[in-house]
Amino acid sequence: MERVVDIALSPREATDPVLVREASAEAADIPVALVRSSRILKRSIDARSKQPLVRLRVVVSDEDGPHDAATRHPLPDVRGGPPVIIIGCGPAGLFSALRCIEQGLRPIVLERGKDVRARRRDLAAINKLHVVDPESNYCFGEGGAGTYSDGKLYTRSHKRGDVSAVLNTLVAFGASPDILVDAHPHIGTNKLPHIITAMREAIVEAGGDVRFNSRVDDLIVRDNMVRGAITSDGQEHLAEAVVLATGHSARDIFDLLLRKHIRIERKDFALGVRIEHPQAIIDAAQYHCTVRDPYLPPASYAMVHQVRGLGVYSFCMCPGGIIAPCATASDEVVTNGWSPSKRNNPFANSGIVVTIPTTGANDDPLAGARFQKQVEQAAWSAGGEKQTAPAQRMEDFITGRNSSDLPDCSYPPGIVPYRVDQLLPAAVGSRLRDGLKEFGKKMRGYRTNEAVVVAVESRTSSPVRIPRDPITLEHVDVGGLYPCGEGAGYAGGIVSAAMDGQRVADCIAQRYAMRR
Repeated sequence: MERVVDIALSPREATDPVLVREASAEAADIPVALVRSSRILKRSIDARSKQPLVRLRVVVSDEDGPHDAATRHPLPDVRGGPPVIIIGCGPAGLFSALRCIEQGLRPIVLERGKDVRARRRDLAAINKLHVVDPESNYCFGEGGAGTYSDGKLYTRSHKRGDVSAVLNTLVAFGASPDILVDAHPHIGTNKLPHIITAMREAIVEAGGDVRFNSRVDDLIVRDNMVRGAITSDGQEHLAEAVVLATGHSARDIFDLLLRKHIRIERKDFALGVRIEHPQAIIDAAQYHCTVRDPYLPPASYAMVHQVRGLGVYSFCMCPGGIIAPCATASDEVVTNGWSPSKRNNPFANSGIVVTIPTTGANDDPLAGARFQKQVEQAAWSAGGEKQTAPAQRMEDFITGRNSSDLPDCSYPPGIVPYRVDQLLPAAVGSRLRDGLKEFGKKMRGYRTNEAVVVAVESRTSSPVRIPRDPITLEHVDVGGLYPCGEGAGYAGGIVSAAMDGQRVADCIAQRYAMRR
């Protein structure tokens, strides 16, 4: 007999398998002596009361249960399969490549940046020397932006595909099985590179190809059908299916599509700042404590408020995290955030952003991208024309005062005092101020001059959508071209991008099957 029960335990009790089994047996009305197996299905923290609880959904049985760990199934050899060009080696591209192999197709992945190990040197150059390699940085390179930007796996995009299939794949390639049960799964920037490397090695072993330092400069299109891609070394790569999985920061791809009269559209995105608090402030507010229980993880938050018709909301919240410099050109400052797997840094940071809506008055599909770039360049100028970021204490930002000094900050290149409230476009800055006032009412201690506002958070999503057929997922005008993932405007994070990559690969396989 098998039963699924919901239980609530203290944080310490929830770490003890014996206590979990006993509580689950009692909830299932099964004598604990008869329980042969118990398995946690879901785990979340409930901090609504003064004493936080861990809520667990557990399946208990009087029979031996299945092995919990996800396993890797052998991939077929696809050396003789039809080629599929995949531009970009982020989550959309990697998961598309793996699914292509499962479908008998041979993926050829073209990545402008370097492999995960080589990328580290370029990230160090940004952090220490303020030198940005436009081809290898926090956004470009093996694994995409997510590899060195935290690895949060939470998504609401269940309608797009099977979330559990993506999580199980990550576990099979080395991620902790905890991501299968946690309400807000997280891998950690320190662990993701090994997982990404294992995925790439599996693709190559099965007969696929992954080529680094291979920026795509042109697409081969004849009679409204894609025929391949041309890389920066002048080499032609031919295939009847091309997956465009380039991420939200590949502005040169948007320019390329516009030059070739391949339809693209402007879409809403968001822009704002990265705000960092001492982690102890967030812990105290969320867990109602002076000192966090050692059995609880560093606390996080998610907040949203409507200000004059537009949403102001937190984005990519990183407890125990670090603010990362994510510029892709030398004349811009862009911030993001990440956390190691233990989330044990002394600060908590989050993007706080405002929706930038598409307006009918401007038909330029790149208007949003240009606006984004202008703000990033203004931040670079304000920061001293290097990767140091302009910053202001939170209360000073809200009230419009200079910050005579700044608190310690995790941002590696450093921060400099600046009136961030005046740096941002007026419609953005004023809404952020009002939003922060409301957030301060919702969370005790959130509004404080111990927090620092760092400019700018501008790459929350792509400002461009590449339109595709909702059934075949091909571009609406160019056959065989498959816009995919965040850069195409169809995903918003690692999991949703991975699912979109899988869907595109399935559509390509179906297209080939119909020809047989």
